[in-house]
Amino acid sequence: MTTSNRLKSLIRTITVPIALLAAVCGAAHPAMALEIDLPAETALYKQSDMPGYTLTLQNCLMCHSAQYAQYQPKTSPRSYWEATVKKMKHPFGAPFPETDIPAMVDYLTKTYGAESSTAATTK
Repeated sequence: MTTSNRLKSLIRTITVPIALLAAVCGAAHPAMALEIDLPAETALYKQSDMPGYTLTLQNCLMCHSAQYAQYQPKTSPRSYWEATVKKMKHPFGAPFPETDIPAMVDYLTKTYGAESSTAATTK
């Protein structure tokens, strides 16, 4: 028997039992699916009867959470919110129609900005 044949035989002798052992161990302890329970979403836009509320839900949540609006300065004027919403449309390319902008700005300004009741109390 040549050295090459002895080496091949030795490899087979070691490899087969290791493969069988791995198969038996794997069958004895099947892999379990990892289950992760995430908490409910807590960052939601403040509910409102204003038309901009529904439009904001439809147009803004597709890219970021409501926390984006919640963390803006409470004293932000209408011009700030208008510039912010327009920035999302151009240059960022948010896929909402231009006609949605005034209602969204109105909702954001009156709910999170300078025209909200909390803005008056935080000044």
